[in-house]
Amino acid sequence: MKTHAQAVVIGGGLVGCSILYHLAKLGWRDVVLLERDELTSGSTWHAAANLHGLHDNNNISKIQYYTMNLYKELEQETGQGCGVFQPGSIYLAQTEAREHQLRLQESKARYFQEKFYELTPEQALEKNPLLNLDGVRCIMFEEDGGNVDPSGVTQAYAAGARQMGAEIYRFCPATATHPQLDGSWIVETPKGNIHTQWVVNVGGLWAREVAAMAGVKLPLQPTEHQYLVTETIPEIAAMTERLPSVADRDGEYYMRQEGNGLLIGAYEKQLKFWAEDGTPQDFGHELFDGDLDRIMENLERAMERVPVAATAGIKRVINGPMIWSPDSAALYGPVPELKNYFCCCGIIPGFSQSGGLGLMTAQWIVDGEPEFDMFPWDLSRFGNWADRKFTQEKVADQYANRFAIHFPYEERQAGRETRLRPMYRRQKEMGAVHGLNYGWEHPLWYAGEGQSGQESYGFTRQDWFEPVGRECRSLRENVGVIDISNFGKYEITGKGAADWLNRVVANHVPTEIGRSCLTPMLGLRGGIAGDFTITKLAEDLFFMVGTGIAERYHQRYFQMVPLPEDAAFESVTEAYCGVNISGPKSRELLARLTQEDLSNSGWPFMRSRRFTLAGIAAIGIRVSFTGDLGWEVYVAEADQIRLWEALFEAGRDLGVIPVGSRALGSLRIEKGYGSWSREYSPEYWPQEVGFERLVKMDKPEFLGRDAYAAIKDKAPREKLVCVRIETQDADSSGGEPIFLPNGTPVGRITSGAYGYTVEASCALAFVKTAHAGPGTELDVAVLGRPHRAVILAEPLFDPAGHRLRV
Repeated sequence: MKTHAQAVVIGGGLVGCSILYHLAKLGWRDVVLLERDELTSGSTWHAAANLHGLHDNNNISKIQYYTMNLYKELEQETGQGCGVFQPGSIYLAQTEAREHQLRLQESKARYFQEKFYELTPEQALEKNPLLNLDGVRCIMFEEDGGNVDPSGVTQAYAAGARQMGAEIYRFCPATATHPQLDGSWIVETPKGNIHTQWVVNVGGLWAREVAAMAGVKLPLQPTEHQYLVTETIPEIAAMTERLPSVADRDGEYYMRQEGNGLLIGAYEKQLKFWAEDGTPQDFGHELFDGDLDRIMENLERAMERVPVAATAGIKRVINGPMIWSPDSAALYGPVPELKNYFCCCGIIPGFSQSGGLGLMTAQWIVDGEPEFDMFPWDLSRFGNWADRKFTQEKVADQYANRFAIHFPYEERQAGRETRLRPMYRRQKEMGAVHGLNYGWEHPLWYAGEGQSGQESYGFTRQDWFEPVGRECRSLRENVGVIDISNFGKYEITGKGAADWLNRVVANHVPTEIGRSCLTPMLGLRGGIAGDFTITKLAEDLFFMVGTGIAERYHQRYFQMVPLPEDAAFESVTEAYCGVNISGPKSRELLARLTQEDLSNSGWPFMRSRRFTLAGIAAIGIRVSFTGDLGWEVYVAEADQIRLWEALFEAGRDLGVIPVGSRALGSLRIEKGYGSWSREYSPEYWPQEVGFERLVKMDKPEFLGRDAYAAIKDKAPREKLVCVRIETQDADSSGGEPIFLPNGTPVGRITSGAYGYTVEASCALAFVKTAHAGPGTELDVAVLGRPHRAVILAEPLFDPAGHRLRV
């Protein structure tokens, strides 16, 4: 047995074997996989193993298509059969909302140049004559949909890895993992210890236990999941071609051919947790007793859709465990608090994602960063606040709503009130409807004092459209107060603080007390890993503000630059609350509560200071994400209520109102401001988003400098542009593909909203550089259908930035 390895992969299921294969494929041949039992033990062996390509997130669609195309290549490369069946999948819509979703998916498939298109009822029945299409209003067909053999695929990955020199040890559990001072690890096994550069936790059902050995708590919870396989159905046995699978999400089941019968599975409303206190170590290829009563309502809907299913006997019931994250997406990436410890856990549609997960993991480990922005799966999206109660509530909701549409802006109620600020109850009294942001409850919009706002969801404009418009117009005309407490906030102190910051971010850090700067932080490929406002508050004190949802994510980058002994770094996100006071009357409101000179000469744009506001010690920065005159003000959490009360009391005659994040989104889009994880990500180069002026190559050292030097003179692949769209009752929200009028795909929307104060549907978009000129006419697939749009020469709201600087 090896005693040294570049990486040790713990877990011999589907994804663990894929990661081993892809590490070897990228040149790391001295790699090892440890499996406590036999390969495929746990969840892999009993999976339904269905395939689909499209996903609501474009990058996940890309890696799912990569995965689907990989299996046949694996068969040729290794000689190991993967049992690939791709007769296609028929997608059915019974509701208008589902039709919107399918039409949007169809437009994305055209963007990706994949085969997903609409069928007439007659065409659908030609492909699957067993269907009952009553109540169906839209039918789509995915040509490459199907399924694979779970064991065959896993063994093919394993065979490919072995052929390249990787080693697999079965019946060899990892019993301990010990970090070393140089960032490497010792992995203990019954057959001996392995000294490795990287540990990769792909423990599946045992991911929690594997993580616990390294002191990590993962928010995961296993559940039971059932499907059945019928006896032979004569109508199927008589067919000469395999039936396409049926994706009837409104019916809340899945169905495909298995042998000469059908496989039908369901995600029932009343789920059953399993192994709440830990997965048994001796569990392997066992199954639970079937309990079809739990899924009978789902099965009855399936039998109505394919009536012959009701005539067949049941050959077997598969009731096995699956392990879920709180949002049913993978927990993926290096653990920020540890060196060289990678997780890839909680994967549900593994057979559609295994290849892409393996490739992205290998790129991250070998190259330092994957080629795609994987933040939707990044485990850093959860912190220690994602406790057992939160996890179980969210998993129960995700399981029961597995096939429900995830609408734009949707906020589920499970797992709520996890992290609260002092103003939460008072905001509720003001009519606030809250959303979840890195565990924090934060106001989305306000129904009005004393009113209880209710959310509705859909692809068209919803009930909150008018209240959000009222907030936007009031702020632009008078003054609004936005709770920005969920922003990430940091203090960097000491004589080495400036030097450390200058080696982390790409812009020059302020040298004068009272100055602030905007700066990107670059990734290892030269893209945008983060964007921050940095303020020099005192000689050896800097205050930095960034994206709240990325606070744990950004730790990885901060840790890449050693902190000198004469500097200290501290997250103060919990300690400080923040408000953005913005609008043409914001100066007048603040002047009633402070003795500071708030004039343009007394407090210019992008200047900052400590000051007293309403008798409260505060940090003030003259900057506003709304694009209007405004200040960001930060106070101790204990002072949040007092500050809010003072602002609303003093501004009553000025028309001050509370403003939520939905309005902020509209305001920043009509102003043309990008946002991290939408317009800014490690995938996008500074010159593609207009950040090149903020990257100072005269600095000798900063994160990503060498990578940026290699790309800075390259022409942008795409350009971030402002777009106006002709719409009636729906707006883009992000992800919609963009075509030229002749049907050529040229880009995608990153953020969209109705611009209430410019009276237009606005969006930010990436468009291929050759087509990104002002005045270019486009078709944007809002609701999946072409809507005429035009690229603007400048943002619709205050393009010269006059209102910010008056």
